[in-house]
Amino acid sequence: MKETIWTRQRTAAPARETLSREQIVKMAMLVLDEEGVAGLSMRKLAARLGSGATSLYWHVPTKDDLVDLLIDEVWGEIDVPEPELAGWRSGALLFGHSLRSAVLRHPWLPEVMYTRPSVGPHAMTLGERGLVLFGAAGFTAREVDLAMGSVMSYVLGTVSAEVATREMVRKSGRSEESWVSDLLAQAEAAADEYPHMQESVRRRTSADLDSELTANFVFGLDALLDGLEAKVKK
Repeated sequence: MKETIWTRQRTAAPARETLSREQIVKMAMLVLDEEGVAGLSMRKLAARLGSGATSLYWHVPTKDDLVDLLIDEVWGEIDVPEPELAGWRSGALLFGHSLRSAVLRHPWLPEVMYTRPSVGPHAMTLGERGLVLFGAAGFTAREVDLAMGSVMSYVLGTVSAEVATREMVRKSGRSEESWVSDLLAQAEAAADEYPHMQESVRRRTSADLDSELTANFVFGLDALLDGLEAKVKK
């Protein structure tokens, strides 16, 4: 496996260098949130910072290294409560919603998070706190890993689909209301010979996109935690 920025010894920048890694990461996050992964380049980033590309390379040798730093910054935004304060079930619920919110703030994340290992300090802290939280439920040692992994997989899978849906709406150039209305009209027409599907489509006509996506997420997360809670009580 290729060495990451987290395991590579950091090279000291020249004494005259005034740009910091923190400044670079902060500006790169703004670029990614605005333009996505395709819009991020070291040259563009240097221009935004009013600096030369060479200055960036002292702190971040490659674009891949920069993406690793940015992914870890997102992991640092996620709240993982202490079980003594929230209880494991409420804590897991807060963790799931915090993770979803972080991805929605940074919709580029699903495109890159599965392409590299997350081994930065924020990722390690999230993992450590998460294992303590799920461990408080009473799972066996191996089940703690599986329980936390199940919640993360559910949240990341669901919110990745949500990000893709929102991106389709954005690219259409239409309002969410108009886009959803057209989608439902097409679905209802296609479901003409499928009465249960047609009823399902009609149940959605009064819901806006945000409400529908949030309701879908909340129902699934609650059901998953119900299942985990039942399992640990056996």
